[in-house]
Amino acid sequence: MKSTKIGFVGVGRMGANMARRLKDMDYPIVTVFDSHRSVATALAEELGSEAPETVSRVSELSDAIFTVVTDDAAMREIYFGTDNLFKNASGRLFVNCATISPAVHVEIASKGTELGANIIEAPMASSVTHAREGKLFFMLGGDRSVCEKAELLLKDLSVKMQYIGGPGKAAELKALLNMVMNINTAGLAEGLGLADALGLDLKVVVEVFSQTGANSRVLETDGPDMLAREHSTFFSAAHAAKDSGIALNLAKDQGLDLPLLEASKRQYDWMIEAGLGEIDKSGISELTFRSRRP
Repeated sequence: MKSTKIGFVGVGRMGANMARRLKDMDYPIVTVFDSHRSVATALAEELGSEAPETVSRVSELSDAIFTVVTDDAAMREIYFGTDNLFKNASGRLFVNCATISPAVHVEIASKGTELGANIIEAPMASSVTHAREGKLFFMLGGDRSVCEKAELLLKDLSVKMQYIGGPGKAAELKALLNMVMNINTAGLAEGLGLADALGLDLKVVVEVFSQTGANSRVLETDGPDMLAREHSTFFSAAHAAKDSGIALNLAKDQGLDLPLLEASKRQYDWMIEAGLGEIDKSGISELTFRSRRP
């Protein structure tokens, strides 16, 4: 068995499957924590781990801690709240995988370094199935030497890793990646919605798209789901709205006007307002097909 004791904070779809993968690779998963305690206790029973009531217990028991939380507020709480991971910081490795504002990653890296911790950001450009199969794509940010030391652990979760730069830089790129993906998804939904209104055969439309400049990875992953109205959640509309907002804030900080980003974010915001925020982002087609509008 590999000797690094692993803890997880945030064991939703991605975090839980990363923990399962590392367990398969013979790492001791010693503790898991989630704001939804029943989720953590169920996974802990499956993996033979502890599910503590306090997040500080995770860093107390672990050599390396993966954090996979939802947003800036959750990230600040686990690192700077009354009960926090930094109560046991010195010598630990913290691998922060959440898609959050780059500035929060920078703040955590600064404080962690001050406390003697090793901090990296490792946002992922992959799906739940990739997490389970050890085929994640990691973008790494932080001190390069710390990232290089962490690669031995991360290779058992990933198919590829790419160092991006210092603190905040991987988070910036992840925001851009999701920005472009979300715009592509919105554009595809509009194209298929207009094709439907024109009475075109949507299967033919998708086939033509796939053989031309309209082709994309989104067409492959979301196109069939849009046609079938199958929106099982792999990447929720709420997450798309949140991540588009991060990119929009970065653009504003740089004095850039990005109208496509603004328009696509409004679409995902409308999904939330329509009660569709927890379905997959492919569900944006529910807004663009005339017969489906809520």
